[in-house]
Amino acid sequence: MKKAIIIILAAMFLLPRFSNAQACIEPTSDEGVQVIGFIQPQMEYNFLGKDLAGNSLDESSFYFNRARLGVTGKIPYDFSYYFLMEFSPTLNGSKESRAPFLLDAFVSYNRFAPYAKVSLGQFKSPFGLEALTACHKLHTINRSDVVIQTQGLFRDQGIMISGGTGNLSLFGSKTENLIGYNLAVMNGSGLNTWDVNNKKDIIARLTLRPFEFITLGASYRTGKQPPVTTTAEKDDVRRRLGLDAEFKYKNILVQGEFIKAEDIGSYTTGGGCSGDLEVHEGTLTRNGFFVQAAYMTPWNLQPIVRMEEYLVPMNNDENMWNGSLFEGLFGETDDQAYTTITYGVNYFFNEWTRLQVNYLYRAEKGSLTEVDNDALLVQMQISF
Repeated sequence: MKKAIIIILAAMFLLPRFSNAQACIEPTSDEGVQVIGFIQPQMEYNFLGKDLAGNSLDESSFYFNRARLGVTGKIPYDFSYYFLMEFSPTLNGSKESRAPFLLDAFVSYNRFAPYAKVSLGQFKSPFGLEALTACHKLHTINRSDVVIQTQGLFRDQGIMISGGTGNLSLFGSKTENLIGYNLAVMNGSGLNTWDVNNKKDIIARLTLRPFEFITLGASYRTGKQPPVTTTAEKDDVRRRLGLDAEFKYKNILVQGEFIKAEDIGSYTTGGGCSGDLEVHEGTLTRNGFFVQAAYMTPWNLQPIVRMEEYLVPMNNDENMWNGSLFEGLFGETDDQAYTTITYGVNYFFNEWTRLQVNYLYRAEKGSLTEVDNDALLVQMQISF
């Protein structure tokens, strides 16, 4: 813990406006409180095939994917605050109603921005590209499986330093934020939860923007948790490694991300953007990726295609660094491999109103049996 504190303090004073690591809505005024939020009413149709009698098993429903309301603002002269609640009783399509709960709440010290900003409270863990993309800014309705399944702790409580090189000219480059960084010390226990031990998770992210249209990123997370099994003599271990890239030129957008996850003793599934997190006993190494491309037409219509792969190798290794980093990425005969291709279109009525239509083609490979589970999603969003 002492080492972690030393690292944080060193970064604050030694490292050189990085894009908002939390992808939050920034205050538009230096005075007063700004009300923020968005609602996402949605329709979902799941194609589940037929039973033995030939009856349809398909399911469909209207629900609120998300409904969020909060406030943000600045306090003279160097502080800002951000507070956001989730009010959807059917968050992420959950069939069990849930009460409203606190999503984000943190205070930031901005005296040294854009080179360094210190945030304290509850916020998104600074890991990855898609996980840090705000829910109302996602290019598809759902996040990719590898992000949801491996990044269960989207939000946590802790302290973070974030920043970048701003408009500084380094190595002859005139690119804004040539280098960006995030460094966080967090509980590792998740949303609205007291830390379950005296050990903290360390999460780091570094971005490089050699040109205005290309951003490269790398993320790493490590932490220890109390063992799930009563007979275990060592703490459970959680490690994550992520690599991502974004190409954004005029109306063309291409993004890709790879994540490798190692869990020793226990592992989590689900969770994601404030969903239900499940803890399982056992050691597991997983990896996966997504690649997506979109094009904004002159008619405010944006078609998008995403291909993703989520893989659970059967021959799990307790050391994620053994063998090739990308070993078995596309699955072997005995692996559990999940492939999803999303065909979508986004229509922007204006800056605050968007309609999204996604068709999800899902395929199971390797040791898995193919099942009927394609889906059609339609979402309307208004943000304010």
